[in-house]
Amino acid sequence: MKNFRQIKEIITGTKVSDGDGVQLTRIIGTENLDMLDPFLLLDAFGSDIPQDYIGGFPPHPHRGFETVTYMLAGKMRHKDSAGNAGVIESGDVQWMRAGKGIVHSEMPEQEEGLLAGLQLWVNLPASHKMVEPEYQELSKNQIPVELRSDTARIKVIAGKTNNGTQGVVKNDLVNPIYWDIQLDSGSEFTDSLPQDHNAFIYVIEGALSISDQEMLLVKGELAILSFGNEVKIKANADSRFILVAGKPLNEPVARGGPFVMNTREEIEQAFADYKSGALA
Repeated sequence: MKNFRQIKEIITGTKVSDGDGVQLTRIIGTENLDMLDPFLLLDAFGSDIPQDYIGGFPPHPHRGFETVTYMLAGKMRHKDSAGNAGVIESGDVQWMRAGKGIVHSEMPEQEEGLLAGLQLWVNLPASHKMVEPEYQELSKNQIPVELRSDTARIKVIAGKTNNGTQGVVKNDLVNPIYWDIQLDSGSEFTDSLPQDHNAFIYVIEGALSISDQEMLLVKGELAILSFGNEVKIKANADSRFILVAGKPLNEPVARGGPFVMNTREEIEQAFADYKSGALA
């Protein structure tokens, strides 16, 4: 039996400055929405004013979770303490498992033009917080795109659609769905979601209605969805949005800036390890 998800709550982000003065909007990880298990943070950045982004994110540590960087425009260079380096461009995704710890930087590979993207933090279960760091870095040409009609385009980063398109990111800890969907005005998108996964929609462009609800979700807004096994979305204008879902971990969460563990003692240990150079 189909149980269509509804909009449970609409969240608007908070303007913040992070890294070396990078201007962004924080949607998850604020007073309005602290987290949506297993998702700890969602930042949206986008500007064609160089001073908004040119400082980038100089070397900083992480432990205990994954960072997912999805570029919408421009280029970002990353380097880390394990010797990895590269550039992710518009349409590329980097899914980094920080695990027991890594120090990395993310710096704009441009001095002018539009730089835009999304960064999502995905929690790791206690059993995997101290695993070795690893990357899944995928170019836009490696990410499958499903065309359902002339009016619907689904870029499948993680998860599997009803039509059988399988995303390229592997994660059997929270079994995530991460789809970048484009709909022409008036068109609809329907697909299945795991019944008990937490899920949200974030609108990049346009306006949407969910499961025939009257309320409208517009650019820059995030909708927390109720539980259910189906989602139905209608575009009220030419629209682009991400649909993200994941299995809740239901574990205690202790935060300390760039570290996310299960206890305060583990956070204190992470800071001590970083100070001693154990993460470098």
